[in-house]
Amino acid sequence: MPRTTVNGEVHELALPRATPLLSVLRNDLGLNGPKFGCGLGECGSCTVLVDGVAARACVLTLADVENHSVVTLEGLGTPEKPHPVQAAFIATAGAQCGYCLNGMIMTTAALIAANPNPTEDEVRETLRYNLCRCGSHVEILAAVRLAIEWSHR
Repeated sequence: MPRTTVNGEVHELALPRATPLLSVLRNDLGLNGPKFGCGLGECGSCTVLVDGVAARACVLTLADVENHSVVTLEGLGTPEKPHPVQAAFIATAGAQCGYCLNGMIMTTAALIAANPNPTEDEVRETLRYNLCRCGSHVEILAAVRLAIEWSHR
């Protein structure tokens, strides 16, 4: 039986090891932060952190995350104490439709954890693999700049 930790809670799941992680998160654990977008790992809407690294849940299986720590948008912060990236996106209204928001936030959180002072070029390069169809890029970049500032508090 595959065993993994999701948002700090250990789960032993009576599911095939080949079950897509995104399906488990959404359907079995009720975590709807990660979205199904392309199903090919290209759009970023399903991004989670696996051992602190941004990863695409739609192309991972339970076997891939067995004995690893997975963090979803729901596990990043709480409504009472949001993660600095979540707080910055809220403060700047950093999205329109919000479909890409999960990926943008999770990718930004991983970036800031690995590089607390990324340059504008590093931010853009990191986020270029997260698709936003609304065109909220200016607002997203403003939110990321604020998140970098707030993460130093």
